[in-house]
Amino acid sequence: MKKHDIIVIGSSAGGVFALKELVGSLPEDFPAAIFIVQHVAPNFPSFLPAILGKGGKLKATHPQDGEPIRAGHIYIAPPDFHMLIENDCVLVRRGPKENRFRPSIDALFRSAAYNYGSRVIGVVLTGMLDDGSSGMWSVKRLGGLGIIQQPEDAKYPSMPQSVLDYVDVDYIVPLSDLGKLLSKLVQVPTLEMVPSESPDLERMKVEIDTAAQRNAFEEGIMEIGELSPLTCPECNGVLLKLKEGNLIRYRCHTGHSYQATSLLTGITEAVEMKLWEALKSLEERVMLLEDCAKENQLNKNASAAEDLAEKAEVARVRAKRLREFLFE
Repeated sequence: MKKHDIIVIGSSAGGVFALKELVGSLPEDFPAAIFIVQHVAPNFPSFLPAILGKGGKLKATHPQDGEPIRAGHIYIAPPDFHMLIENDCVLVRRGPKENRFRPSIDALFRSAAYNYGSRVIGVVLTGMLDDGSSGMWSVKRLGGLGIIQQPEDAKYPSMPQSVLDYVDVDYIVPLSDLGKLLSKLVQVPTLEMVPSESPDLERMKVEIDTAAQRNAFEEGIMEIGELSPLTCPECNGVLLKLKEGNLIRYRCHTGHSYQATSLLTGITEAVEMKLWEALKSLEERVMLLEDCAKENQLNKNASAAEDLAEKAEVARVRAKRLREFLFE
């Protein structure tokens, strides 16, 4: 009988310390493969494999694309790459960002749930915003077990709390108890895979293919959700509205995906950037008008110089008001 031999873990802010404590509590003969997505800066090397390898008894590495899955090994998503699992191999791909992150916790969890069903244990630890909620929904939807770090125990409780708000998880535990719980659960036989409606499976397949750098548009991404009036803050593509139980998400036709909180953050940043661009344009207008006014003054064209100076003053006042608005 199959057991829970696929463990997927997601963490963000405060996650390195949490992961080090968790890995340090696991035994050398741990019989499951562990897959970790920790949000990290995209343009710098990650030292997490070395940190976790020294902090525990299990080997930890960044996998290569297509690397076979081995029990008792820790696979850590490399910076700026999604890590997915299928056909007993690890995929390392640069698909579109999800919740403004690459690697994405949701993408890993979704691929594990789709390919391994009830063999999966999903774990969400400390972190900000909401990456992991949709992925945990997929894990539970297809018969896996869901665990979150007790929000009160997490340094940053937003991620586990978001999961708790939308998903009926199986265990809510402090970090200090998580290693013992996992060691117990990997010995328990799995239940049969929970039957899923065809639309759920079809949508998951399209989203997994999208994260794996397969053409989202050609894979039929426009058919998996309801058109919304919103646009993607990353590429300005039209956003589809997706529903997973009580959880609402958005995905554009190029593949970027958001839960509501992440989408709001992205839109807010896009608005601020456009306001700064408007301020830049107003100040450039002031500089150009003033320069033209000086040239006309030197050429004894007093009327044109006065008109240009007045326009420059109007632009200057508008720029000042916009700057004050930005600094409120």
